[in-house]
Amino acid sequence: MTKTSFFRTAGTATLMALALIGQSADARSREVNRGVEPVHQPVVERTDFVFDLNPDGAGTLSRMDERRLTVWFNALGLGYGDHVTLAGDTSGSLALRDGVTQVVGRYGLLVDGEAPLTAGAPPIGGLRVVVSRSVASVPGCPTWRDKAEANLSGGLSDNYGCAMATNLAAMVADPRDLVEGREGGLDVTNVVNSKAIKTYQETAPTGAGGLQGMSVGGK
Repeated sequence: MTKTSFFRTAGTATLMALALIGQSADARSREVNRGVEPVHQPVVERTDFVFDLNPDGAGTLSRMDERRLTVWFNALGLGYGDHVTLAGDTSGSLALRDGVTQVVGRYGLLVDGEAPLTAGAPPIGGLRVVVSRSVASVPGCPTWRDKAEANLSGGLSDNYGCAMATNLAAMVADPRDLVEGREGGLDVTNVVNSKAIKTYQETAPTGAGGLQGMSVGGK
């Protein structure tokens, strides 16, 4: 074997070894999912917007603050899916709280109970209006890092579950339900429907009393 062929063979072997090392490292960095649980799941991000209010001389919401609060709501595009809460001395500012509740009601919303923690402290004797907005999304979807037809490890495609998770994130009415869920309560519609179904189930069939005897005859 000549020197040229020796170095050529050694160089080829080195390149093949480096390629195998790179492939093994890439295979180790990507776990093989052989189950049925999708890797991609909706992620909920929440943003809190704050607005501080002070009561007027009568302890109510002044006309100027009412206009300021309305302009702020319009700038945020307040609407369905947003949660409005109040922080501060709510017991000592009932008139101020009622004024804020009336403004929030114009947007078809209700004031929730406990407000989330925000930076700073509410004004003394006043209220802090907190608008919480949650958005659900699926980061990294769709992804085409691998090819399903070339999967020789018996695992799922990297894009598996993206469509289902993205549709769920787009269709959920309140993204917070994906994180916290919702407590079961009294639903009047369900109660009425349940009564109708219960009546249907408990009513005896018309043929339970047996068949009536009938005769056909003339005079």
